[in-house]
Amino acid sequence: MTSPQPNTAAPAEAAKRVNLFNLDLAAMQYYFASVGEKPFRAQQVIKWIHQQGIRDLDAMTNLSKSLRDTLKQTTCMDIPEIALEHASKDGTYKWLLRLKEGNCIEAVYIPEGDRGTLCVSSQVGCALNCSFCATGAQGFNRDLSTAEIIGQVWQAQHSLLKNGLGKVTNVVMMGMGEPLLNFDNVLRAMNLMVNDFAYGLSKYKVTLSTSGLVPKMYELRDKSDVALAVSLHAPNDELRNELVPLNKKYPLKVLLQACKDYFKDKTGKRYVTMEYVMLDGVNDTPTHARQLITILQGIPAKVNLIPFNPFPNTKYKRSSPEAIDRFRQILMKSGLNTMTRKTRGDDIDAACGQLAGDFKDRTRRRERNEKAAIDGHSRT
Repeated sequence: MTSPQPNTAAPAEAAKRVNLFNLDLAAMQYYFASVGEKPFRAQQVIKWIHQQGIRDLDAMTNLSKSLRDTLKQTTCMDIPEIALEHASKDGTYKWLLRLKEGNCIEAVYIPEGDRGTLCVSSQVGCALNCSFCATGAQGFNRDLSTAEIIGQVWQAQHSLLKNGLGKVTNVVMMGMGEPLLNFDNVLRAMNLMVNDFAYGLSKYKVTLSTSGLVPKMYELRDKSDVALAVSLHAPNDELRNELVPLNKKYPLKVLLQACKDYFKDKTGKRYVTMEYVMLDGVNDTPTHARQLITILQGIPAKVNLIPFNPFPNTKYKRSSPEAIDRFRQILMKSGLNTMTRKTRGDDIDAACGQLAGDFKDRTRRRERNEKAAIDGHSRT
């Protein structure tokens, strides 16, 4: 893999450059048209960047020298750089990726047989505040650009290749952040993931996970064919309001109708994955299981039970294996396709719900949470 060219332009000039990693095929074609080039140049450059892993314009030998010179003057190829990487004893990999302003985000790779799933972040932190999630507890800074999202895939793919550790076959937008709150940048990044000139992933193997931003779920349905997962976590509004505060704006009746509509009129039998984190004594009783069966009737859904992964200062505990198995058996007997997700990477804080990154929290939520934890300890 060729090393990236150094950017020696002055800061003001560099800020005006077009970052080629921000462009999906349509945007790349528009860019080349704007500089008087044919649309097929977009396919060539996307292949070089995303398939070949090339960030050196001089190595793009099917481009004329004059075009390469133009690109050198008007574009850049900036993506997050790997700051740290950690390997779990179970084969899971986590990367800490540094952004230009110094904030850091996290991406996680989970190998399982012939499948290699990459969990990708969409925001620096998360603007939502789900009570059981480490990312939400850390607060929020900003949205990621398309380049910063697809750059995680690029870095992971080539880091894995370099170290002989497999390849990315599946991508889940389940890392830091709520993807639908950063809709346009996430959509362009996913367009590249499924584009045959870029990563060529199947629409069935790219999954967006949302806490339930209903209007954007309908927009996603109209603009993309990727798979959908919903962070459900509760079978009634009262409990979900506590666990997922967004539910107060888009309650279960509205959310589940959007789930029912998501794959309507689309080809093939497809299911919305309902993610359900198992919290001891909170949402894991047989009564909760039966409530879940009731609300999912008529919805093309499968259920993914997720053992809770603890993080500092959380008030929740993981459900016992017996409680999780009992819950699963009740759902299965009703005909609901249900699986229990294996806990992977928890020894390096890479498990579901544990991603936190390293960034400046603009919301001061982290500060308030830490103060509350200190106050709580001092009273005990």
